[in-house]
Amino acid sequence: MASTRNNTTSSELRIGTSGWNYPSGKGTWNGVFYPKPRPKGFDELSFYAEHFDTVEVNSTFYGQPRVDVTRAWAERTPRGFEFSVKLYQKFTHPRMFKERVVGGLPEELRDASDAITALVRPNQADLDEFRRGIEPLAASGKLGALLAQFPASFKETPASRESLIELLRAFRDYPVAVELRHKSWSDQIGETLTMLNGFGAAWVQIDEPKFRFSIRQNYLPNVEGFYYMRLHGRNVKNWWKHDKSEDRYDYLYSGEELKEFSETAGAAKRLVKKLYLYTNNHFSAKSVANAAMIRQQLGEPIDGEYPPEFLERFPELKGAVKIRSSLLRA
Repeated sequence: MASTRNNTTSSELRIGTSGWNYPSGKGTWNGVFYPKPRPKGFDELSFYAEHFDTVEVNSTFYGQPRVDVTRAWAERTPRGFEFSVKLYQKFTHPRMFKERVVGGLPEELRDASDAITALVRPNQADLDEFRRGIEPLAASGKLGALLAQFPASFKETPASRESLIELLRAFRDYPVAVELRHKSWSDQIGETLTMLNGFGAAWVQIDEPKFRFSIRQNYLPNVEGFYYMRLHGRNVKNWWKHDKSEDRYDYLYSGEELKEFSETAGAAKRLVKKLYLYTNNHFSAKSVANAAMIRQQLGEPIDGEYPPEFLERFPELKGAVKIRSSLLRA
């Protein structure tokens, strides 16, 4: 655990959502948080940044970040806004990446397993490409943390520990938050903390449905540099079996359920220099509502104006958020 700092010292507390662009599906944000139809020139990211000072980028998991895209993000957000960026899947999900690559190969090449494994293994060129892609965010002072999210199947073994150490060493110039989900890592909590602390990496504290193999965490900070929490929702029924991936995140935390995390964040921010808390239950902008509710419980201002449809969907926030009735005419 991080050493206790003077209680009068305040940290940077940043609360936001995982992603900001959900244009389709049953869980779209259009007509809930974003207007429908859109006024001319409407920009989702700029609108989002009126409400929160940070966002977690998930799109970089599916493709390497591109300089032109991240530069545009920096230009479309105000000074002081921060992006935490998820690492490309090739770094954390090699099996998933390999399956995607193999699926796109001609049938006659799919059996060259050893050669394919070597080709999909992250290399220096991949690292350099990722660094180049996020440089506009770093140069503008808008880069938060890098999120290394590992699959639930990523168990604590000598091989996986070594691969994680290699990753932390490769990105040691950045603040890295590591999301481990298998209980073998918490079973070896001493060794896990020693490894992460050695690189100043934050152990991501997560809330999600708990299963036999799920990691067990105590929500304590492990480094003084920063703290990182992610709330995924508790949709047990649709967690592993669902028609659409968005169904997994169809969950709204009640105010009572959120108190645990608000209290944790309030205590943890006294121990660290910076705290990030992201809500990932993004179905129908439920993550937006829960992020606003956490700010309310912490006595933090709820910035920006919300469309009337948002309050109709989330009456829990009545009196806490400002309603913008002229959004369509803006």
